[in-house]
Amino acid sequence: MTLQWTPEHELFRRTVREFVASEVAPHTEEWEAAGAFPAHELFKQMGALGFLGLEYDPAFGGQGADHSYTVILGEEMARVDTMAVAMATGVQTDMATPSLAQFGSPELKQRYLAPACRGEMVASIAVTEPDAGSDVAAIRTRAVRDGDEYVITGTKLYITNGVQADWLCLLARTSDEGGYQGMSQLVVPTDRPGFSVSRKLSKLGMRASDTAELVLDEVRVPAANVIGVEGRGFQQQMAQFQNERMIGAYNAVGAVRDALARTRAYLQERRAFGQPLAANQYLQFRLAELSARFSMFEAYCHSCAEDSLRGQDTTRQTTICKLEAGRLLREVADWCLQFHGGIGYMEETWTARFFRDARLWSIGGGADEVMLRTLARTDGFATE
Repeated sequence: MTLQWTPEHELFRRTVREFVASEVAPHTEEWEAAGAFPAHELFKQMGALGFLGLEYDPAFGGQGADHSYTVILGEEMARVDTMAVAMATGVQTDMATPSLAQFGSPELKQRYLAPACRGEMVASIAVTEPDAGSDVAAIRTRAVRDGDEYVITGTKLYITNGVQADWLCLLARTSDEGGYQGMSQLVVPTDRPGFSVSRKLSKLGMRASDTAELVLDEVRVPAANVIGVEGRGFQQQMAQFQNERMIGAYNAVGAVRDALARTRAYLQERRAFGQPLAANQYLQFRLAELSARFSMFEAYCHSCAEDSLRGQDTTRQTTICKLEAGRLLREVADWCLQFHGGIGYMEETWTARFFRDARLWSIGGGADEVMLRTLARTDGFATE
């Protein structure tokens, strides 16, 4: 069964597409050069349009919509010359806020989720550390209980939206239990004494999205800022990762669809040896193969979304979607640049930026190797 698009869905798709065309696309070069886009300004516009809390409770700023609208938002936000804004938006909607929406107290949601849905606060997810990326069980950041507060000390690295964030969904150790035990998620406002952005990181791609190293030096937050159950942070974060991986896959659907269409148009217009490049059979076949793979990828992502709508456990499908998203993006970006030739290697052409931006999808949100490890365990191939 595949997703069925209603007139309401199509209206929403047009709304997002028009927003991206008018409010994102014209500023791509400016934001890339600046190393960031104005998240507070753009997110307020998106919040006013209802983009930032699609599936959340209207009582806390959400729209009460179903997951199919998240599919549309993810696809359309990536149909632009920079994937950085789509990624940063995904952090706000599907990486930093799902745990708070599902497990947070009403008071915590009113104070932090509602303004995030309105775009008044920028949210960020703080899990990765200098010595703990894919191995979440290795995190060292500690949150020690002191009366009615937690005192947090540690360093977080590669944090998207970290420079502009108003609050973090932070994973820290709240007990001495090792491994996967004794972790909790906490809302950490960035205006607290002891919090600092130690570095704004310079990246290969995604340059319009700010990425930071964060230092927490005895940052105090109320004990009420724990999201859900103390000690269940790892499990809650694993669930939140599923949202993260799917929004990334939906971004890939939109980006690949757009890249193939633009490359096809270029090959039809560009002439060499007295005929359009599109007349070359090798180019035709290579694009046909990529188009076929894209169709299968898109159908699988939509099937996963449909299963999610029915309330099924989609962990395995989500893992496959995330793995294939990174691999397909890399391959499509490489061939699109190749078929544009020398001009495709120039920064003035969208293919150069797409090539750089696409590379992150096989690393962020769970590297390809982590996805394969998960699949090997799920399918019974792992011996451990």
